[in-house]
Amino acid sequence: MEAFLVSTGVVALGEMGDKTQLLAIVLAATFRRPLPIIAGILVATLANHAAAGALGGWVAQALGPDLLRWVIGLSFLAMAGWMLIPDTIDEDSAGGKQRFGVFGTTVVAFFLAEMGDKTQIATVALAARYPDVVQVVLGTTFGMMIANVPAVFLGDKIAQKVSMKLVHGIAAGIFAVLGVLTLANVGKLF
Repeated sequence: MEAFLVSTGVVALGEMGDKTQLLAIVLAATFRRPLPIIAGILVATLANHAAAGALGGWVAQALGPDLLRWVIGLSFLAMAGWMLIPDTIDEDSAGGKQRFGVFGTTVVAFFLAEMGDKTQIATVALAARYPDVVQVVLGTTFGMMIANVPAVFLGDKIAQKVSMKLVHGIAAGIFAVLGVLTLANVGKLF
């Protein structure tokens, strides 16, 4: 359960103001059909994070426990720094054309936008950190949905009311704590 909860929290906070959240707002404004957009986000995130989780599980097995601890700890600290860099998105990358329909456009756009994104890298690191990869993938996917579903329904109103700088600072702090705990080898306490 810890893997699910930590993964959900870290990704939900990390996704605030991220380019995929901005993409959700752009898709919602473009298509004005929230249900196929939300379904597309879910399918794309599950596929992307399942691959990232599998990679993280493989990394955990391939590296010895000492090297793995350093790689994960430093990865979390790097993620903490990366969280402080705001994301932007090009309007063209939202997939404004309906070649694949609303659902298909959302799946393709979200899957591609997540490639190499903070939340995908976080999923790899969390899957390497926690032995229950399924719980990590479910948690990171749930975190993405927590952040993106309101963005689809509320869009610009959210961006005006919530300080993205504060949210990113909190997420960076969580990643930093995870990194320090992992490097200090007290991860069993967290």
